[in-house]
Amino acid sequence: MPQQRTGEAHGFSSSKLSVLRKYRAFADLEPEAFEQLCRYAKHTALKRGTTLFSKGDPGNSLYAVISGTVKMSISSPDGRNAILNIVGPGEIFGEIALLDGRARSADAIANSNCELFVIDRREFIPFVKGQPALAMKFIELLCDRLRSTSDQVEQIILQNLPGRLASALLRLSEKHKSEPQGRTIAITQQEISEMVGMTRESINKQLRAWASRDWVRLEHGAIVVLNAEKLHDLAEAGAGHDGE
Repeated sequence: MPQQRTGEAHGFSSSKLSVLRKYRAFADLEPEAFEQLCRYAKHTALKRGTTLFSKGDPGNSLYAVISGTVKMSISSPDGRNAILNIVGPGEIFGEIALLDGRARSADAIANSNCELFVIDRREFIPFVKGQPALAMKFIELLCDRLRSTSDQVEQIILQNLPGRLASALLRLSEKHKSEPQGRTIAITQQEISEMVGMTRESINKQLRAWASRDWVRLEHGAIVVLNAEKLHDLAEAGAGHDGE
């Protein structure tokens, strides 16, 4: 994995330990175990567009996002892309191949300039074997991933265009609802089209229709959810407004 800058995280107002405490998987570790984890966590800063790993690569590291976002995606031989997830601050990724020792199941690309903690598999696997509570947290994380994947498959197969787009916006904005900027999603229309399996033109038409009703606001490189209840109604019904 390319590393533009490694070493201790600089510019943080808090220590590495307090940053790692914000991750749900690590929050309940005992102080001694936490200090050990902090020794394993290496800081790196990456520029937008940097590939962290590609599908088929060995799963030799766990990643925790400090700032910025990372895009998880797959691509076909003819150049089509499908975005599986966009991972942001406080989230972990790369755990599947890390735990089962098999190849990476997707590409991971820095979707913006970002900072990460990287934990090597050779250190993490022995560590987690001695931490039953942490192992349970990772089981919960894997269950969350499976439920999310099942929901996305259901939406793509069963929902119509408005329902699929509404579901995706709600899922993405849920991560940011408690932040000062509110339900702002840093995503382009091309990226969300690759996430829900719709053309960019269809996405643009639908979003403009919703913007005219003040359900969303379109910004450069971002979408702001203004009326989550209306989008939830569409997602539940899987039909309804067609954007006209």
